[in-house]
Amino acid sequence: MKSKDPGELEIRCPRLGGTVPFRYCMAPAEPAPCFKILNCWWEVFDVTSYLQSHLSEQEFGRLCEHRNPPNRMNSILELVEKFKQGEPG
Repeated sequence: MKSKDPGELEIRCPRLGGTVPFRYCMAPAEPAPCFKILNCWWEVFDVTSYLQSHLSEQEFGRLCEHRNPPNRMNSILELVEKFKQGEPG
């Protein structure tokens, strides 16, 4: 069975609210892929391997930095912990 070209695959974009092809995510109005490309496509196909073979190491590294941004609750808990450590005990 021949695998489908990833550029032709489509999913619903959480940023735009509509369906977009993978090729759009590779260059949405700029020469770099969307910062959410790994989060959106990992369940559809092996997007990590695809990007590693199509991007420079530096470009891929920038995408990985955005893969798991800190969520709001973790940020709040980190601030609470810093505040606690700064209090006189």
